[in-house]
Amino acid sequence: PQAASAKTDIRNCSAVPPYLPPTAINTTARLAALRGTMRAHSVHAYIVPSTDAHMSEYIAERDSRLGWLTGFTGSAGTVVVTWDKAALWTDSRYWIQAERQLDCNWELQRTTWIKSIGLWILEAVPVGGNISLDPFLFSIDTWNSYSQALHGSGRTLLPIETNLVDQVWGDQRPPPASSEIYSLPAAFTGSSWQEKVAGIRQQMEQHIRRPTAVLLSGLEETAWLFNLRGNDIPYNPVFYSYTLLTNTSISLFVDETRLSAAARQSLRAGCPGPLCVELQEYGQARAHLRRYAQGNVTVWLGTEYTTYGLYGVIPQEKLLEDSYSPVMLAKAVKNAKEQELLRAAHVRDAVAVIQYLLWLEKMVPQGEVDEFSGAQHIDMLRQAQEHNCGPSFQSISASG
Repeated sequence: PQAASAKTDIRNCSAVPPYLPPTAINTTARLAALRGTMRAHSVHAYIVPSTDAHMSEYIAERDSRLGWLTGFTGSAGTVVVTWDKAALWTDSRYWIQAERQLDCNWELQRTTWIKSIGLWILEAVPVGGNISLDPFLFSIDTWNSYSQALHGSGRTLLPIETNLVDQVWGDQRPPPASSEIYSLPAAFTGSSWQEKVAGIRQQMEQHIRRPTAVLLSGLEETAWLFNLRGNDIPYNPVFYSYTLLTNTSISLFVDETRLSAAARQSLRAGCPGPLCVELQEYGQARAHLRRYAQGNVTVWLGTEYTTYGLYGVIPQEKLLEDSYSPVMLAKAVKNAKEQELLRAAHVRDAVAVIQYLLWLEKMVPQGEVDEFSGAQHIDMLRQAQEHNCGPSFQSISASG
């Protein structure tokens, strides 16, 4: 009787042979390949986060390294792989999901503190060992936390710019985004990108440190500043980009072949001149920043969205650090037009929700609705509303 009542939807690694539910992914080959690459780089432990190079909360399939390596599809987690162990740290929202998706190669750690990850690493990696990570996937603060956790332990924290998971993932990795990047119509913005740039430059002039440039790494910062939108990450109208805004020039690092004709025209209208946006390759952001930082300059950035990989090329004395860049703060304060549009959007959304509640009252007694079909129906009702561009996250519906 006990065996019959045992949960069959979660793994049991202590059974002989171990029991895995059909939802678990076999990761043996992926781990073996990663460990081979780690050995080639003399790496004893490799840390893999669940974010991208812009510290995005939601990420594209192409950046889902943790998901590909483990089979775990939750939105938050950290993985550490050593030569003979592999562990996933995630919060309580995802414990059951992890037990359904992980195979027995993985230990599930039910905490998220970097301190506890550090202690695990110190136990798993001998003195003299190298602990590595991709510096473009860790914020400055997170890098510092790992640095502190391992400080004085006789182990080295070693950034490696080649992402080892990407190397192993190879051509199975989803391709870069290719959809169009487009201009938001003026009716939705309340101020032109030129006005926004002027506002940020004014803040630079008035700042006591007189920064010569602002670096933007958060994807929504660049999208907001230039009134551009994209489709690179599900549920988020953003596109891969960096911006370096100086007193006299503007560099936008983006795949320019993807800009719509109208978007390109809007950015290039002021050329040549201080309101001319110079389009540069997305992959050149770091090299450009490194060159810029050699001059007599001060770069203003927000530490929350800047990776250690970019931060590390700017000498400390040329940095002006805040938690958030002036663009992130300006974006947070909505102008009159934006406030009016927000309220109108909520009214349209409320109409869809009311329609949904009425539909549920009629359909649920007939036993025709489950959580999934219900979520599909409300998506459809919202889609029917004017200006709808899709949901802001996958519907989360539950009953009972």
